Amino acid sequence: MILEGRAERQGWRALLAGLAFAVTALAIYTLFQSGFGRPHPPSAGSSYVPAPPLKVTPGTSRPAAAAAAPPEPLLAVVSDDFWLTYLPRGLERSGGGAVAPETGVEGGWARYGTSGRYVEVEVEHGTVAADWDAYRARITVLDARETTVRGRPAVVGRHPRGGKVIAWLERPGTGAWVRVSDSLGGELLAIAASARAPVGD
Repeated sequence: MILEGRAERQGWRALLAGLAFAVTALAIYTLFQSGFGRPHPPSAGSSYVPAPPLKVTPGTSRPAAAAAAPPEPLLAVVSDDFWLTYLPRGLERSGGGAVAPETGVEGGWARYGTSGRYVEVEVEHGTVAADWDAYRARITVLDARETTVRGRPAVVGRHPRGGKVIAWLERPGTGAWVRVSDSLGGELLAIAASARAPVGD
C-alpha cells in the first residue's frame, strides 16, 4: 500500500516535469519564431538612409569606399627586435639606426616623416631600463601624466624639444618612447599601442 502511494506521487511528479518541459520548449520556440533579437529592416516612416552602393573606380578592383576602411597593417621596423604595426598615412622613414654606442645604451631608433609631421621612436635595452623607476628617471617628460601602454606602466606629456611623447617599460630590460609632432598628437597612443617586440629576449 505504501509502495503504491509512492509510485502514484512519482507519477504525478513525472507528469508535472513533462508539462514544465513542454511549456519551456513552447516558449523558446515562440521566441525564436518571433525574430526576437534579430535586426529588422527599417519601416517606411523611419529616418534610416541606406548606405550608397560601393563604386569601383575604373582600372582598380578596390571599391571607392575602401578609403573609410581601417588602415592596412604595416611593418615599420625601428630595430631588429622592435617594430610598429601602425603609422599615420603618408609617413615614410627619414632616418634611424642604432643608438649611439658612446651613450652606453643599446637599442635602435627611427624617424618617419618630415620636420612638420613626424614620428620618432626609440627602444633602449640594458640597465637603463632595468625597471620602471630607473627608466622613468631617464626620460624627461614635461607636464607628465601616468598612463599605460598595453597594460605596461607609461608616462605621457610634452617632449622638451617640442611635440608630444609617451614612454613605457616594454618589459624589464627594455624601454621605449614615441615622440610625435603636435599635428599628430591625437595618434600618439595608437602608435604606441601598435609597438611589438618578440617575447622573451
